[in-house]
Parts: sequence; C-alpha cells; structure tokens
Amino acid sequence: MKGKVALITGSAKGLGKRTALTLAEQGCDIALNYVHSEAEAYTLQEQIERMGVRCIAVQADISVFEDNEKLARTVQEALGSIDILVNNAGPFIRERRRFSEYTKEEILALINGNLVGAMLLDHHVLEGMRSRGWGRIIHFGFGHAGESRAWPHRAVYAAAKTGLVSFTKTLAVEEAAFGITVNMVCPGDIRGDNKEKSIEEVSGLEDGETPRGRPGSGEDVARVISFLCQPGSDFITGNIMDISGGLDPIRPWIEPRS
Repeated sequence: MKGKVALITGSAKGLGKRTALTLAEQGCDIALNYVHSEAEAYTLQEQIERMGVRCIAVQADISVFEDNEKLARTVQEALGSIDILVNNAGPFIRERRRFSEYTKEEILALINGNLVGAMLLDHHVLEGMRSRGWGRIIHFGFGHAGESRAWPHRAVYAAAKTGLVSFTKTLAVEEAAFGITVNMVCPGDIRGDNKEKSIEEVSGLEDGETPRGRPGSGEDVARVISFLCQPGSDFITGNIMDISGGLDPIRPWIEPRS
C-alpha cells in the first residue's frame, strides 16, 4: 500500500479519522477532507505526517458540486493520483421526522450529500484509476441498506443510501475489468467517541441493544475498509457489508398517538 493516495471525505473526526489513520499505517498518503472542523483536520494532518507519509487537509462540502470538483482537483495537484476513495461524509438528521416535515432544503442536502456528491466524486477519480488499472472505491451505508426496507422517519436519508446501494453494485460491474473495486460498508449505531476508538478500548463496555454485547468502534469499520483496499482483495467487489454486531438499526418504533 506504500505510495497509494487515499482520499477520505469527512475525515477530521469520527469514522473518517480512524480510517485515515488506519490507511496511513498501511503506508498510504492521505488526503483529509473537512467542512467546519478545520482545527481537528490540521491536528490530524500533523499526526499523520509524523507517521512518515504525505498528508494534506482540504476544506470542501461534497454536497456542493463546485466544492466536489475542487476537492478532487486539489488532491490530484498536491499528491498525484487518487488510488483509494472512501466516501465517508454524509449528512444525517438524528431527530425522527415524517417526510412531510422536512423542508425542501433539507431534502436536497440529504440527497446531494449522501448520493449525488458521492457519485460525482467517483466520476472525478475513475479516469485516473482506469489509466493505472487499479482503484478502490468505498461507499458508506447503514445496516440492512441492501434490503431496501422501509425506514419510517428516516425517509430521505434511507432513500439516498439505498440508491447508493444500487449504484455501488452497478459501478462495481462496470469497472471490474479496469482493476477497480467498489464496495459499501454499513456501520452499526456507533456513536460519539467510540467512532475513533479501538476494539480493545470498547471491549470492556456493555451495549444492551447490540446482540454482540459491546458497542462498535471505529477500528471495527476501518479494519474492513483497509482489507478491501489491499491489492489481494481485487476479487471482492459489489458487496454491501454490515459491520453492526448483529444490530438491526431499523427497529420498530411506534409513534405515540396525540
């Protein structure tokens, strides 16, 4: 993996940060991306550079199409080719709402941030990956996204991610002959500081909702991404992988009668 360039969107904090550190440990040069977390991004950049690899931090909102193009161009000018693209960034509204309660602006932001932005960023990197005969694209989904089940009160987010499921599978088939793999990872309900923790750090903790019995960690997700990016993982493509400890995020929820 030494010398490969990895762009991870939304990587100043959380799962993106843990993924960036994991790929840097494998020898990849890293392009970090942030929207508002500038201080965290530059602190992480310094940490990664001390690991002996190149690293840059680029401000861009992937839901804004002009930012999307600027991000890809800036990374290519600074580091060269983009060999690995991890589409981690994606807006999410935790508050439960019926679809009718979303504003038009919120609907567009969720669709653009979780589906269209990822598609456009993929489009930017494909030419270079094809020319080198090698590439790894990782999308982020949610548990059971591949089943396209109803997810009441998450209508827009779920529609965007299940659309990304179909795109993941289609792109994987179209690009397989060029040495490019395309997969989706679907984390469980990993919250707060756990997104940046190791498996060892969460092993002694209890989680009553997750069948595994412990909460998920950033390492749980990052180690799968790292495996999918390995040169020997070229036969694994078009897969939707739940990393959830057995948790079903689409748990029944009965809205109280008013």
